Amino acid sequence: MPMRSGCRQRGRRGWLAIAILAASALHGACVAAEWTGSQREQFAQAYAEAQRGDLHWRHDATGLRQYPLYPYLEGAWLMHGVADAQPSMVRAYLARYGKLIPGRDLRRAWLSRLAGQHHWRQYRAFYVPGLGEAYECGALQAEAEQGRSLLHSRRFASAWRKPRLPRQCDALLDLATRQGFLTPSWLWARIERAVRAGAVDTVAQTAAWLPSGQQSGAQRFVLAMRDPEAALAQAATWPDTLHAREALVAALVRRARDDDDAAYAAWQVLQQRFSLDIGQRNRINATLALYAATSLAPGSQRALAALPSTAQTPLTREWRVRVALARGDWTGVLDAIDAMPPSQRRQHEWRYFEARALAKLGRTAQARSRWRRLARSPTYYGFLAADRLRRAYALCPSNPPASSSAITAIEADPGLQRAFEWFALGRLAHARREWDVALQGLDDSQRYAAAELAHRRGWFDRPIFLLDHGPNLRDYRLRFPVVYRRMVLQDANRAGIDPAWVYATIRTESAWISDARSGAGAIGLMQLLPGTAERMARQSGSSWSGGESLVNPSVNIRLGTNYLAHLADQFGPQWLASAAYNAGPQSLQRWLAARPGEPADVFIATIPYAETRSYVESTLAFTVIYDWRLNRQPVRLEDRMPAYGASYSRVIDSAARAPVACSAADLASQDGIPTAGPAAPSAGTLGGHVAVSDQGKAGGTTP
Repeated sequence: MPMRSGCRQRGRRGWLAIAILAASALHGACVAAEWTGSQREQFAQAYAEAQRGDLHWRHDATGLRQYPLYPYLEGAWLMHGVADAQPSMVRAYLARYGKLIPGRDLRRAWLSRLAGQHHWRQYRAFYVPGLGEAYECGALQAEAEQGRSLLHSRRFASAWRKPRLPRQCDALLDLATRQGFLTPSWLWARIERAVRAGAVDTVAQTAAWLPSGQQSGAQRFVLAMRDPEAALAQAATWPDTLHAREALVAALVRRARDDDDAAYAAWQVLQQRFSLDIGQRNRINATLALYAATSLAPGSQRALAALPSTAQTPLTREWRVRVALARGDWTGVLDAIDAMPPSQRRQHEWRYFEARALAKLGRTAQARSRWRRLARSPTYYGFLAADRLRRAYALCPSNPPASSSAITAIEADPGLQRAFEWFALGRLAHARREWDVALQGLDDSQRYAAAELAHRRGWFDRPIFLLDHGPNLRDYRLRFPVVYRRMVLQDANRAGIDPAWVYATIRTESAWISDARSGAGAIGLMQLLPGTAERMARQSGSSWSGGESLVNPSVNIRLGTNYLAHLADQFGPQWLASAAYNAGPQSLQRWLAARPGEPADVFIATIPYAETRSYVESTLAFTVIYDWRLNRQPVRLEDRMPAYGASYSRVIDSAARAPVACSAADLASQDGIPTAGPAAPSAGTLGGHVAVSDQGKAGGTTP
């Protein structure tokens, strides 16, 4: 088979030539090709034809049978014509490729067709487990339609216990009701599970199957979950029944999230109307106290402290500390931390603020002892602790070479060949699917080799998510790649901001997923909203060709850097501009108006949105790491955190730099840090090790 090991672009016409140019822009590095550009162009042409249902794909795919993505061709052609496909053709394809992704996709499409046509015997013949809940429901329905009762089916019972099911399961559930064994007790049990999971659509669906005399009770849950304000307005007319009491609790809890004052007022009116048990009352009181605390309302610290131990949660305990911090009540900070269980008290945030409170109260030796232990960790709070002691940052890199045998195995793995080939074609969603499936059969050394190979080929986001445990967390080369260096430095210098901050923002926002998209519509490496990007383009005199241009790193980084500079002009220090970048300028202005004089570490700790707190902490810590990667010695974190009111300045130009060292005690401490797996660029929280927080923009959440 003809192969090439060199990296060169071909100026050929067609889809592939465009894709290779796009891939070059996306990846910023030459991708080592195992297949020639002409073969890739040939595949791309045939694939486009197969997706259109054009049988010419067979002729245009001549000579590609050894090409890793060849199975996708016939699969795409069959998928296009699945409504009219012959069972024998589908069966033959699945016999060859049924375990591959295109085979599983075709099987799902074929099963959907069979279910729509009620061909249940064929459905059972083509069904295999592991395709997902929708197809499991179809298999159960096929069995039931052929005379098998659902009553004693463990598989149906398992599906029934899930608070959410895909819409394809509706027909199965309707069939179960027609079979008559979904008793009111079964239905109410499902409603209660759905209420606990917040699955309001499941509640509404299940309520319709109850006897008519019981449906109003279930509809109260629906109202409580969809419109808690209206539910509380009607609650005075509800009967004092078990389910009405639970609906009241649900309404109060949800109302408190939007307006804790209104929820509190409703509770004062309704609490004597219903015979709530102690658990229900505790839940309401804890929720009201918690949301009052996120607003730093007067009396919220006392209300949190007064909650009985049975009503306390990790959130109520941590917000008792946060309110005390906002009040400058350092004795209250110590009392609140002392009230935490040991597992929570050991978290870096509370170890840091315990030392901070001890120092404020004059117990300097105890504070320094705690900071010394914490400073061994390369985390946001570890860096702050090191700054308090003026000691070196404990960055202990580990960059072990991937074994040659593991690299060879990875290069020969068919699934990873398909993943890397899709990546080379610029089809990143396809590439990620193949990557995820291929990883399932790899051992640790092979997974590390896969990360190394992905990095070499310019697929920089894969190692970030793969190296999520143990010593791999210290592989800063792969987990914090320095990509597009010339571009980032040029754009940062032009905007007058620190390049390390730009790198850290990319790392926090997208983890280097160039085509990342958020639920709010943000796009690309720096997760820009098209409207924001257009405004930045207009202000800077840059060309603008629409939101899709934001998947181009050169466009995204230039406009994202301009936006960081714009926020720095508006708010000053990096930590405040980062908060505005994540939560929006209006939210930050509201928080600053409430507490303008707080020190930076305290202000960040009392941001109401959990996601924004983690975001600011991550970005600051990642800035230190990227500063170290760029300049060998990073600027101290405390110099990046002047008080509100200071104008933004590139501290890299003037601030003292921290030495970096790694003692045996530092290394032992870092290898012992418990870690959590990385999250996709959406939600997540910053836990122990800074290199664990792989989340991106997810929108503000409280608390």
